[in-house]
Amino acid sequence: MSTYDLRVWAIEEHRGKDRKTHKPKSTFRVRWVVAGKRFGDVFATRPLAESFRSKLLIAQREGVAFDESCGLPEPMARELRTKSWYQHIVEYVDMKWPHASPNHRKGIAETLTDVTPVLLTNDRGSPGEETLRAALYRYVCNVGAREAGEPPQELAAAVEWLAQNTVDLAALKDAALVRKVLDTMAIRRTDGKPAAAKTIARKRAVFSNALRYAVELGRLEVHPMSVVSWSPPKMSEGVDRAVVVNPTQAESLLAAVAEETPELAAYFGCLYYAGLRPEEALHLVDAEYERPATEGGWGWLHLSGATAQPGRDWSDDDQATEDRGLKHRAPKATRPVPVAPPLAVLLDRHIERFAPAGNGRLFVTRRGPGGRLIGHPRGTPVPRNALSTAWKKARKRALTAAQFASPLARRPYDLRHACLSTWLNAGVSAPQVAEWAGNSVKVLLDFYAKCLDGGVDAALHRIGLALGVEVAAR
Repeated sequence: MSTYDLRVWAIEEHRGKDRKTHKPKSTFRVRWVVAGKRFGDVFATRPLAESFRSKLLIAQREGVAFDESCGLPEPMARELRTKSWYQHIVEYVDMKWPHASPNHRKGIAETLTDVTPVLLTNDRGSPGEETLRAALYRYVCNVGAREAGEPPQELAAAVEWLAQNTVDLAALKDAALVRKVLDTMAIRRTDGKPAAAKTIARKRAVFSNALRYAVELGRLEVHPMSVVSWSPPKMSEGVDRAVVVNPTQAESLLAAVAEETPELAAYFGCLYYAGLRPEEALHLVDAEYERPATEGGWGWLHLSGATAQPGRDWSDDDQATEDRGLKHRAPKATRPVPVAPPLAVLLDRHIERFAPAGNGRLFVTRRGPGGRLIGHPRGTPVPRNALSTAWKKARKRALTAAQFASPLARRPYDLRHACLSTWLNAGVSAPQVAEWAGNSVKVLLDFYAKCLDGGVDAALHRIGLALGVEVAAR
């Protein structure tokens, strides 16, 4: 709380003796009252006391507010409370950790690891950038690691050096320094090329939130980014058409998966035919699959959650995976998604050959040492690297050399793009597709309304029918 209610008393001299020499010695006390609360400070000489008292009176005369908690003018109070960037990010991570998901914790650590090397006071005695980054990511920005004890031996010196060599928060009043941090976020460290717009936006949000926390604690008067005229790159308006497969290409890819890793064919099928996010497919259990009433008919998936894989270092229970609710939904909400006949065939075939694990999960680790299939899986979700390897092998088998080198379906997530594009181009209403996909209509239309190969011809044909004219294929 701040106030302008100030009274300053005259300087009091206290006569006494020096404790060591027992010679006469005086001290000088300044006393003042802020909003009815009494404050005081003792100085060794009268000039020092008079200088401090003058600062109080000058602040009062210039209309500066006083902090009721410490009794000092606001600028002096902020200076008293200021901390180094290192101290601040430790407190910021501690504040965010209990309420953040493991993936969000990991994202916070990645951002702070990227920006902190820009906020060093010097590089004398530095252990090196890579060691500093490891110390930040694995220890300083990881509450679990810090609570476990001292940093690993190979990082201990780097942690100690960081604690002594980051700028004070007050240095972030310098707009040029803040701009330098923002510019660093916009460049990929690996090759110096521009970073993805989504990555920049995510890191900028974390950095901004850390600074906002400093303002909240009174360590900064205003948010430093508010005075920097810096605009992030514009987000891409939609999914790149080059990544979207057509039905023929999708069928070839799924067939290739079935030949290489048959236990994952239905998993990738869920992404393509039902538009599931990868973490939603990993979470799928047998009870959530409503079989078609008749052969060749449509079924339903009743999704209840997602299984993310942030890694053990970011969880509270030393688990590499994290089960959570559906994105943009209440914790216990469900979402129905139609199962097309081809997907029903894939799922039925999968369940017949690969029985659900004890926990009901359909897509679990089924490979042991040497790549041999396990008869009774434990129910552990398929690791991310195993999914990536299986998909890379399928692309290499199913696509031409030119297609393999292109962005076409480079990530399994691109199958979801193809699914939602297919639904939209088939004429399904945007609100209905958004409900099945778990997106807002705005996001859907901004990012997923893309045509497949031949989609333009189909659209022209539909327009031609509406106009009563024949439209030849291009």
